Amino acid sequence: MSKICLCLTAKTIAQDLEILEKYRSYIDIVELRVDHLLSDEQFYVRKFPSLAGIPVILTIRRKEDGGLFSRGESARIVMLSNALAYAEADRRNNFAYIDLEEDLDVPSLEEAARAFGTRIIRSFHSFDRNDENLFNHLVSLKRVGDEIVKAAVLPNSLDDVAYIFNTAKKLKDTEKILLCMGDAGVCTRILANKIDSYITYTSVKNEAGLALAAPGQTDTKELAELYHFRKIKNDTAVFGITGYPLKVTSSPLFHNNAYNTENINAVYVPFPAKDIKSFFNLADTIGLKGASVTVPHKESVVQFLTGMTDDVRKIGACNTILRTSSGWHGFNTDTLGFSGSLLSFIGQKDFRWTKVTVVGAGGASRAIVYELWRLKAKVLIVNRNGPRAMQLAETYKFDWCTPDEEGCRRIKKYSDIIIQTTPVGMEDDPNDPLAVYRFSGNEIVMDIIYKPERTPFLTRAAAAGCRVLNGADMFLRQARLQHEIFTGGMK
Repeated sequence: MSKICLCLTAKTIAQDLEILEKYRSYIDIVELRVDHLLSDEQFYVRKFPSLAGIPVILTIRRKEDGGLFSRGESARIVMLSNALAYAEADRRNNFAYIDLEEDLDVPSLEEAARAFGTRIIRSFHSFDRNDENLFNHLVSLKRVGDEIVKAAVLPNSLDDVAYIFNTAKKLKDTEKILLCMGDAGVCTRILANKIDSYITYTSVKNEAGLALAAPGQTDTKELAELYHFRKIKNDTAVFGITGYPLKVTSSPLFHNNAYNTENINAVYVPFPAKDIKSFFNLADTIGLKGASVTVPHKESVVQFLTGMTDDVRKIGACNTILRTSSGWHGFNTDTLGFSGSLLSFIGQKDFRWTKVTVVGAGGASRAIVYELWRLKAKVLIVNRNGPRAMQLAETYKFDWCTPDEEGCRRIKKYSDIIIQTTPVGMEDDPNDPLAVYRFSGNEIVMDIIYKPERTPFLTRAAAAGCRVLNGADMFLRQARLQHEIFTGGMK
């Protein structure tokens, strides 16, 4: 079972101890990042293990390895030596581990560590590319049999992450710490038990004055409670979500809570992918069971499917995939998620006699336009890319335009309901995809974005007196349908 390590990066020992106490129940180990401490505080590092009351990793990370220490190697060696000095018979009062980079060769330091039961983590960090011979590199990294080898790499794509998982399989009987940094590597931290990684490192987010110890580290509480890390075993089914940049999604919260409530042995993990092909490579490597698919891959994912529902075939977009014996099967839960949410909001059974403007012509828009067609609406599609809007509109014999003054005149004719389907306005994006249009206050306005609750587009509509609906209810409806597909595939 992988151990959860909290990286302590406060400027003072007192602050580090305060953070440790706050998160003690979630962790097994702490890493004291001495390079983050103020110079005066670094003199008191030796007493930290006895104050912590939990196994501690001693680390002084150089700048070239992603840390803050810049005073020269001689000064660093002296600090490491002083931290190990005056070791006590009770090993709980000594550092349990010391992290030494592969190019640090100080036999006396290593002998001192071993003499008093401090285990050596022999590590290297790569911030430019994966080591093409990572297996041999890690095998040669270990100098003495009791050392734990560690590799932390910054991947360029999910192909690099797949490489780490494959390397882990080859090192099955080796005590190791393997992880990928950055957003693409989050899955290696959550699935540390799957790759038999001795430790998974975490940081505490949203704590004043506390820096993230390394790019891509998960929040300590989030790892334990959201992803139920301690329940993940070799036979745990893995599901997830792919898209890019995948910064705003409530899918892990919904699905992992559902698995936990229903006592299902599964975990749902984010897989940010610039390239959908690299996602499938990783999915095959780790045996992924199914996934949600979001922007910008809802259309490009279709070419990788060996089977699909009729609506996916007609729409040309897919937001849910499930591994079957014959390959990947595609579904689209955006359709019923959208119509169920909006029809409930307006109190209708269908969209007959309703004139609707849809802003956007991407994967989400395709599902929504299909559902509006199925439920008898008259539709205008608005998109900056005129040919793309025209192509989608012609499929259903709908109208189309671009967001300009002429387009606004057409929107007025299709203004019973206006639906925003693009990512514009998500997160801290201050833009409005239909800024050129002036609401009369009579429109019903929907934005499928749910974070933030009110995008600039929706805020402007509400200020004009429109009835407004965000995408939160649509998200929940489509997620419930996905959950049924995923859990049905496990039976």
